[in-house]
Amino acid sequence: MTLVQNPLQQLSGNKYYILILSVLFLSACSPKIRTVSKKPEPPKEEKKIEKPAAKSQQAIISLLAPFRLNEIKLKTATKADVEKAALAIDFYQGFKLGIDSAATSGKSFKLKVYDTQDNNNPISNLIDNAGLVGNLIVGPVYPEGLKYITNFSISREIPVVNPLAASHPTEFANPNLISIVNNIDLHAEKVGNYIAKTYNSATTVVVLINPKGASDEVMAKPLRAYFEHSKKGFSLQEYASVFTLETKLQKGKQYVVIVSSPDKKFVVPTLDKLMKMKKKGLNVSLFGHPDWVKQNYNTDQLQALNTIISSSYKVDYTRPEVNNFIKKYRASFNFEPGEYAFKGFDIGLYFGKLLSAYGDDYLKHLTKQDYRGLHNTFHFVHDVKFGYINTSLMLLRYKNFALNIVE
Repeated sequence: MTLVQNPLQQLSGNKYYILILSVLFLSACSPKIRTVSKKPEPPKEEKKIEKPAAKSQQAIISLLAPFRLNEIKLKTATKADVEKAALAIDFYQGFKLGIDSAATSGKSFKLKVYDTQDNNNPISNLIDNAGLVGNLIVGPVYPEGLKYITNFSISREIPVVNPLAASHPTEFANPNLISIVNNIDLHAEKVGNYIAKTYNSATTVVVLINPKGASDEVMAKPLRAYFEHSKKGFSLQEYASVFTLETKLQKGKQYVVIVSSPDKKFVVPTLDKLMKMKKKGLNVSLFGHPDWVKQNYNTDQLQALNTIISSSYKVDYTRPEVNNFIKKYRASFNFEPGEYAFKGFDIGLYFGKLLSAYGDDYLKHLTKQDYRGLHNTFHFVHDVKFGYINTSLMLLRYKNFALNIVE
């Protein structure tokens, strides 16, 4: 059984009007953080609430997301206003369905949902009023909120799930943090490992195209470090553009080109130039930045260049589990699940099952319980300083006008 502090009703009509109604209903049913008036409990009592007995039959989960209820006004709300809350609503509804599915095992859950308003002040009020107690905190969804809650998480020894941010765990230094989305170092390692096992170092030239902007260097730095320490015999050439590369080409070599930039204005001419070089006989395979998955590029070019992109997630709509979730989401909310609904469901179901199976000891089993979800797989490793890190991600190749999983 799942007890939710602010359940959303079934909805119908225009999607954006639906979202407004959803947010307002959430506002009406939830004691929002900004209106909490409960005084902090004495330290001893607070400890008892935060650390329930090992055989507790009810798991308490707090979900912190930026619903921005203080900004939504039904009469004047624009599409842009509502879209600010869409991420939080989509994630919450998916998460709720995940917890509901986990509850079928007989475990009772209490889901406490709070609006952070994308602001640290509501989080501070919630902490001061002893609102964040229980087995698990999911969120906040943005890095600044996660940093703000770090001291509280450490002092109370409450695990905190970073559900959506791809930030590196070192940014938070929280041993109780559970990072779901893969950081860029893991992407670089995945790409490097694939290149090392797929290509022959004697006949292959690995090239990093790095225009050296701040966002470009984020991926270039770990890639550079990987090949500097690689024992597979690969060397790495680095250029600011493929135009410079063209003057350095070696005949008879296989070229593996990695573009570290997510800037579309840079990527488009890069693809154009690589295609021209390929037509002149260049044997090339391309690896792109993870952000390319959400960007729109010429698919014919990407396929011709044998392009591969590392990604934290992909929804396979041919899987029965995916279609069952979509049907359930439609039946519950009367519109289609978005990207964050899938992510919310996987996180809710995974942690719900752990709590059902192991109760208060669930954290001890995090690194032992892998999970294949609707959008990704979870495989956690533990770092005593930075918490639990999901190291599972995939490589996607452009083929037949679709992104297909390579590994």
